[in-house]
Amino acid sequence: MGSVFARFSLVILLSVWGISAGLSQQVTKTGTTAAKFLSIPVGARALGMGGAFVSIADDASALYWNPAGIARLGHSEVLVSHAQWIADIDYNFAGVALPLESFGTLGFSFTSLSMGEMERTTEEQPDGTGDFFTAGSFALGVAFARNLTEWFSIGGQVKYIRESIWNSAATGIAIDVGTLFTTPFKGLRFGAGISNFGEKMQMTGDDLLVQKDISPNHGNNPNINANLSTDRFDLPLNLRIGFSYEPLASENQYLVFAVDAAHPNDNSESINVGVEYALFRRAVSIRGGYKALGVRESEEQFTFGGGLQHEISPGVRARIDYAFERFGRLQDVHKFSIGILF
Repeated sequence: MGSVFARFSLVILLSVWGISAGLSQQVTKTGTTAAKFLSIPVGARALGMGGAFVSIADDASALYWNPAGIARLGHSEVLVSHAQWIADIDYNFAGVALPLESFGTLGFSFTSLSMGEMERTTEEQPDGTGDFFTAGSFALGVAFARNLTEWFSIGGQVKYIRESIWNSAATGIAIDVGTLFTTPFKGLRFGAGISNFGEKMQMTGDDLLVQKDISPNHGNNPNINANLSTDRFDLPLNLRIGFSYEPLASENQYLVFAVDAAHPNDNSESINVGVEYALFRRAVSIRGGYKALGVRESEEQFTFGGGLQHEISPGVRARIDYAFERFGRLQDVHKFSIGILF
């Protein structure tokens, strides 16, 4: 066990060093990845805390933040979350966590991003052609997590990803891996996770079919079918590490502070901070936080929210959460989540 802890500590130190070393980078690679919807935060509770959730991860939204968290739920849970994202985009998430006694915990997730129909335009018809198209993305995930010891948990998730626009689409497979570590210091937890590790995605489809004369100077057929070749783009890989501290954790009061550091492959390194205070066996909660500290010219700013939890029948509880995110010059975000614990 000592050697395992030593290796785990080394991974933590290397991760912290990598994030710290990257803070001085000037090139952010913003807008260079596919399936960017995978970076949108999930769950009103986590968003209300500024996205500082990787070391907490104690509801079904852990399937996004840190899959190791579902190993510690101790109950089955269904969570549904909706957000009216910027530019009138709908963003939805559904997660299910099913403990399998001592074997571990199984999880399933579905994430979708969709928008209304848009009219197609061309150079010749800039005001519209009368044809309409849609665009959207979704991801399906299957996760498994297990408590290796009383203080250390590990989990992983495999996701199928699809993005489409009109008659073309790109698909891919990604893997999430996370760990949770309860430190020897009372109330202090550490979490780390890597999200969206997988293959590059490339758009293909009928929209890329063209007719081309491969040798116009030699009288060849000018209507030879050909396909336009699109670039292959990486997935939005993200490394998160975080700490949380619970100075209060009694039956009637609960208080937690959390800090996350993120190292994405398509943006600058950043820090999220958050706090949650709950009363009456967590029946009422209030939250606040700040996102993307350290990112130059970021539109993401402060967040706040709250939640209510009620036992609707013996052994069955319902939870409703709300979060608001200030998005600078863009449209502010309102996010809602409903969870059933049984």
